[in-house]
Amino acid sequence: MERTVVVAITEGLHARPAALFAQKAGQQPVAVKIAKTAGGDAVDAASILGIMTLGASVGDEVVLRTEADGDGAAAALDALVDFLSSEVVA
Repeated sequence: MERTVVVAITEGLHARPAALFAQKAGQQPVAVKIAKTAGGDAVDAASILGIMTLGASVGDEVVLRTEADGDGAAAALDALVDFLSSEVVA
């Protein structure tokens, strides 16, 4: 299962937004990977260092994927898509 989303966060996935995203990914009931492109190398979405190596900026398209399926997996991906779709993170 996967979702593609354009990063709307003004700062991109750097420093604080990356840390908050990794924290949110770590709270999900399934493991999620993130890649900058559909064929790109995926990193653990719960790893701040992995996320920062992507260098994802505002306007970049990223792919979130999980090996799990079912409602829990869909909800986890949807929660992370919502996070990345917000221009400002709290």
